[in-house]
Amino acid sequence: MADLATPSAQQQLLLRGGTVIDGSGAPPRRADVLIEGDTIADILPPGSEIAGAGVVELDGLALAPGFIDSHTHDDGYLLAHPDMVPKVSQGVTTVVTGNCGVSLAPVPPGSPLPQPLDLLGPPELFRYASFSSWMDALRQTPAAVNVIPLVGHASLRVSAMDDLQRAATPQECDTMRQLLAEALDAGAFGMSTGTFYPPAQHATTQEIIDIGETMRGRGGMVYAVHLRDESDRIDEAIEEALEIGRALTARVVFSHHKLAGERNHGRSAQTLSRIDEAGAMQPVCLDCHPYPATSTMLRLDRVRLASRTLIAWSKNEPSAQGRDFADLQREWGLDDEAMLQRLAPAGAIYFLMDERDVERILAHPRTMVGSDGLPFDPHPHPRQWGTFTRVLSRLVRDKGLLTLEAAVHKMTGLAASNYGLVDRGLLRPGLRADLVAFDAQRVTDLATFDNPVQASRGIEGVWVNGQRVWDGQRPTGLRPGKVLQRH
Repeated sequence: MADLATPSAQQQLLLRGGTVIDGSGAPPRRADVLIEGDTIADILPPGSEIAGAGVVELDGLALAPGFIDSHTHDDGYLLAHPDMVPKVSQGVTTVVTGNCGVSLAPVPPGSPLPQPLDLLGPPELFRYASFSSWMDALRQTPAAVNVIPLVGHASLRVSAMDDLQRAATPQECDTMRQLLAEALDAGAFGMSTGTFYPPAQHATTQEIIDIGETMRGRGGMVYAVHLRDESDRIDEAIEEALEIGRALTARVVFSHHKLAGERNHGRSAQTLSRIDEAGAMQPVCLDCHPYPATSTMLRLDRVRLASRTLIAWSKNEPSAQGRDFADLQREWGLDDEAMLQRLAPAGAIYFLMDERDVERILAHPRTMVGSDGLPFDPHPHPRQWGTFTRVLSRLVRDKGLLTLEAAVHKMTGLAASNYGLVDRGLLRPGLRADLVAFDAQRVTDLATFDNPVQASRGIEGVWVNGQRVWDGQRPTGLRPGKVLQRH
């Protein structure tokens, strides 16, 4: 085990003796890395000596850019739990928030919080009527990780509409367009939608285009989409997303790409081919996590597609947490509708993907890694704690599906490029010092579906903007994260 005791604060810090995986996809190489303040100052030959610099010995460890979690719902968790242990313990240094159409802002205090907005945390966290006020709060009380913020379309609807079960009027679209423009002016990287969910399922394609029109001409905008349908009608949903991306001149990010339900297993070969075909004409990419199960609000359509449903939480039946829906149904003697009525509002984990689809999607060159975790769930999906280390252990070391440098590229350089970060995502002089040191032979996710709240093993050090936030066992208490800016 390398000695990773961190010296007292130094203007210069030499990370010595590690194997550098630079995030570009290039082969690993032995090198020393010099940090000055928040910046990678130099990459030096192994065994370098720098007078006056603090030294951390990394013998036997890999050193990579900090991982970028391309799909999170950490909007409120950043404020409530700024040490961000579920993320830094698996090497994550930057999180993308506001996905699936739901963001913590702009939602006026006291607004109703229809599911899935409540998945972002308790009602008291929804206290930001403007997107800029939420970003100001993050700057005033920084977290341990950096933030790439997106604006949720469903949150805009909650702010502007008195009835979500219909399409928006032209006046409501105008209000939402103004709210989006204010958020983009404040630094949001783009907009996400989740027309799969009740608060936005009545939104038309044209509504989304009308609202997002303010993204045109800004350059580097992101349109992240939880598709309207991820099962039988996924082809239509992909075409809708591509149409919106073209209309907004924005990069389309296909969120947590999956094929739901047994009758759709194997179709990822066709969907990935269509995404590649589109990529020749417009900017597109996708994210995925390495699990055959997903998690969201309790919905009967998901229950009926899944081979197994695990209850993550239930407001009316707290004892159902961690139990199988089918087991409870047998105990209670209820039909599906009565089960929903008894449990809801509730969250659930659904086993509805095929492992071969998951692996094919993750191996695809356009795919980034995104956890999609729900951090406030009492019994969360293990992806919140183990996504990145599971890729490194299961897909790289155990299965050989990806080389180590290819997996790191997906988690770093590829994500940075897709989100327009010019100063992060690669381990090169002049870029920001977001770094992770890990034992490539030992790194492992420990979070399971039965026991999901467990930190990973083998992440030995994490630095954000040059400051150590994870010492290999616990958070350091430093919170140097920044709200990142578009370039």
